[in-house]
Formats: sequence, C-alpha cells, structure tokens
Amino acid sequence: MPTPFQSLSPLCQLPAGTTGRICRLSGDESFCQRVREMGFGEAALVTKISGSVTSLCLINGTRIALNHSAAMSILVEPLPAGAR
Repeated sequence: MPTPFQSLSPLCQLPAGTTGRICRLSGDESFCQRVREMGFGEAALVTKISGSVTSLCLINGTRIALNHSAAMSILVEPLPAGAR
C-alpha cells in the first residue's frame, strides 16, 4: 500500500522540463517562510527549467534560481506530463 509522500524527491533531482507539486519544505522556519514568500509553498506547482548545482525554476509565471541547498529542502511530487 502506498504511503503518503512515497514518491517525493528534492527539487534539485527533478529532471529538467518536469513539473512537480511541492509537498513539503524542510529546514528552519525562517527558510521555509522565505521560500513560501517566493511562491514555493505547499501544493504549488513548479517546473524545473534547468540546472543541478543551481536550479532554475518556473513558479507562478516567474523564473527563480535556487542554490543546491535550497533546492534540496523543497520536496516535490513529480507530475505526469500534461497533468497541470
């Protein structure tokens, strides 16, 4: 039986061109609040455009670059192509 968040992966591991739903943020509260203010809140859809050390993402129509540490702390559920 699948468990909740079974297929979660860090945003930095999402393949380029893939969209994911943000399910969980890890890290201290100030980090979580800061990325939520940038649009990376739980249930938001994010598309990874490119990158591995620095992840270029599209969220709410805005391109934002995240360093590797920040992208590791944002856990996403990859969505099937066309599931937006």
